[in-house]
Amino acid sequence: MTSSAGESPPRTIRLFTDGAARGNPGPAGIGLVIEDTGGMRLWGGHRYVGTATNNQAEYLGLIEGLRKAAEWHPERLEIYLDSQLVVEQLAGRYRVKNSDLRPLHREAVNVLASFPEYTVTHVLREKNRGADALANRAIDEQEKPKPRRG
Repeated sequence: MTSSAGESPPRTIRLFTDGAARGNPGPAGIGLVIEDTGGMRLWGGHRYVGTATNNQAEYLGLIEGLRKAAEWHPERLEIYLDSQLVVEQLAGRYRVKNSDLRPLHREAVNVLASFPEYTVTHVLREKNRGADALANRAIDEQEKPKPRRG
């Protein structure tokens, strides 16, 4: 991220992440939205992640979102996800039983440790519409039929 001369990065930013899979497992995408505390969108992005379960996609979205948020060097990061499983696992209230999720959980915890202060909050899908739409867009764009040549 570059900022204009004299402009300082926001002290607190909000990260909204979502992962979506069509089928479980199936084609999957992630969506990310970074905002300031006034709700101004600083950045949004999406990416197709291949075949994954919904929970894998949720973790992949979180990890990529954390890496992107780190570019702002916030003093505080507020993270919002609509995956209660991921939120509870990060808080240590749920065990990570699935062996496919363990390395993703470990990576998310490691990246989170690089932030001076953060919160992770579960929100309803309605409060996570931007990231949800971007995650689905990633899948839609991948599934578009390719134009024929010749």
